[in-house]
Amino acid sequence: MTKPERHFAIREIISTLAIASQSDLQRELRRRGVRVTQATLSRDMKELGVSRTAVSGKARYIMQEPSEVQILRPLVGAEVLSIDANESLIVIHTLPACANTVAEFLDVQKNTDIIGTVAGDNTLMVIPRSHRKTRDVLQFLKHKLIEGRDG
Repeated sequence: MTKPERHFAIREIISTLAIASQSDLQRELRRRGVRVTQATLSRDMKELGVSRTAVSGKARYIMQEPSEVQILRPLVGAEVLSIDANESLIVIHTLPACANTVAEFLDVQKNTDIIGTVAGDNTLMVIPRSHRKTRDVLQFLKHKLIEGRDG
């Protein structure tokens, strides 16, 4: 089962059943043929914005409304044409007139490994905190902008 399929199953279960614990969720997933470790399930729940609340005095997981960032992620990612880096800087090429939008999207992520962004019309420079952080920031950007297109 792919990650998007697993995420769909988690959303469906939490939206339709009163799930009070991760073990209950894991058990329900297993009944649907989805085997997942507790660590993976925990990460999935965090990515999906699952939170625990009291409903009628009983604990229950609920789906949070998607944030503006989650809604915009696939749209902003579609504006990105390429991401390239050297030892200390990262350059993102975008569709014409889209660099500022991508820069603002990245700025609101508040990644402490990024000092700042500088955007032109179709080119954006991302400045990592140090050259040692360039690889981490590059992975972060690819996850947020490229992999986020489908997930």
